[in-house]
This record gives sequence, C-alpha cells and structure tokens, in this order.
Amino acid sequence: MTSLCLPSSPAAKAASAASTSGRSRPPRPVAAVLADRLDDVPVVDEAARLAVARGAPLLLIAVLPPLLPRAAAAAPDGATARAVLGRALPHLARAGIGFEPAVCHRPAGRGGRLRAARDLLDVAIAHGCSRLVVSRSGPEGLDASTVMEAAAIRGGPFVHEAPPVPWAPLTAPRSLV
Repeated sequence: MTSLCLPSSPAAKAASAASTSGRSRPPRPVAAVLADRLDDVPVVDEAARLAVARGAPLLLIAVLPPLLPRAAAAAPDGATARAVLGRALPHLARAGIGFEPAVCHRPAGRGGRLRAARDLLDVAIAHGCSRLVVSRSGPEGLDASTVMEAAAIRGGPFVHEAPPVPWAPLTAPRSLV
C-alpha cells in the first residue's frame, strides 16, 4: 500500500531520495563501427576519447561481409572478427581502455538504402549503446550520413562522425648515389 502525498511535500522528497539512493545506473557503452578500412583508426580514437570522458565501456562493432546462405553468424570472438578489430587493438592498449566485441553482417543483396545502417543500429541498441562513432567515408550504407539518417528515423542512438584519415602523398626513398 502506498501513501499519497503532494509532490512538493518534504515527505515526497524524502521518499523519492530514499528510492533512488544507492541505485545509480551504469553508464551506457560507446560503440565504434569498424569496417576493416584505414578509417577505423580515427573512429577508434574518437570512441575511446568519448568512452573515457563518460566513464563508459567501449563496444567495438566489426562489420563483416554478408553471410552465405544457411551459414551460421560469426562469433564476436571468432577469427574473422578479430582480424577486423586488429587495427584498433594497439590504439586501445595505448589508451588503457578495455572493450567488448560485437559483430554486424552486411545485408546480402539490395535491401534498400538504409538497410545496412538499420542492421548496424539493431546491434548497437541490443548492446545498450547511447553513442555510436562512425567514419564519415565508411562503406556504402555505413557512412556517417546514412547511419545518422537511419538513427534519426529510428529515434536513436546519437551518431558521432569521425573524420577520414588525412591523405599524405607517397614519397619515394632517396637514392644513395
């Protein structure tokens, strides 16, 4: 049985404080989308910066090719996912931050312009992510603008855009002649 009291009364404030004290919500993870490209490095750096600033865990989502018909989905700790995550691991070790792996398979065939982004958002939301860091020049359907559009239609999570790797001209080694 609950007692009725005015919301502004001292009894209501004390009851509210007693019910919420000691139950702080754990921080929601920050996700980095890795598509096995050179642009994964700025994505991981931005996601690690956000995770450390928020005191939140880091979720690394490896984007893998479409599944073959009747094939089982790859495990987040499988060899294929580890190969995609490999470029990010040295940066995370330097930052001293842990991570949790996840896998998102690209859709097979043509399922519409936003299908790959919707599938990616499904994985992020299933892990409780509030922030998603995506490369500005990601693969088709998984670039930042497409994922932002899909997130706006769906109503979340917030999508951060990581800049691409700056281009540097290749230099030929000088001859010793």
